[in-house]
Amino acid sequence: MLQVSNLSKTYKGSDKKAVNNLSFEVKEGEIFGLLGLNGAGKSTAFKCITGIQPFDEGSVSVCGYDIIKDEMQAKQNYAFIPDNHAVFEGLTGREYITFMASVYNVDKETMNKRIDRFVEMFNSGSYLDNPIRSYSHGMKQKVAIMGGIIHYPKLWILDEPLLGLDPKSIKQIQTFMREYAQMGNSILFSSHILDTVSKMCDRVLIIDHGETKGLIDIKGKKENGENVNLDEIFFSLVEE
Repeated sequence: MLQVSNLSKTYKGSDKKAVNNLSFEVKEGEIFGLLGLNGAGKSTAFKCITGIQPFDEGSVSVCGYDIIKDEMQAKQNYAFIPDNHAVFEGLTGREYITFMASVYNVDKETMNKRIDRFVEMFNSGSYLDNPIRSYSHGMKQKVAIMGGIIHYPKLWILDEPLLGLDPKSIKQIQTFMREYAQMGNSILFSSHILDTVSKMCDRVLIIDHGETKGLIDIKGKKENGENVNLDEIFFSLVEE
């Protein structure tokens, strides 16, 4: 679904790589976590993977499409939800989702069915027709998600999707993430909440200072009856 090979990125004016020779793959139907301390390179990796920023070395492909050579085809197959839930705040939630549907050529009937599903999932019917500028942080995050995946892409990329959300919103988003992966889609996300990552992810890649420190097969360990203490593993691999 996603193949990242030998990805490296150095920012102008820096003599140190923000991401250094990063390689991993996200398989079909898998929830894959990217973990690291602040400044570890997670957001840079996401921006390179999604084509927002150029990278110096390596390659990225989504559903077999190279993010540089086949940019439009690759972008049709993923959704990226950044940590700042950037949306057009002058629109209502419904108008924003409708706009995003038009960008991805989602027909009206399919769009309305999916919006109805989102309203049910996120209990958003009470505010979806209000201006986004009036929304709380959690409401904006959910509308960003609804607009981002209205075309039901095969790959869903989220940077700190649960940051600042209340427990109910966290549960709603986690439930939908599981359902989405069970449909055969794949999810790549980062979070500082290690307990959530341990419960949600099949595998986890730990990076520090832009470099790979470990790939943990959480699902495999659990299936073998092993106890997975992600906190202990994480802090044994990164520099505090």
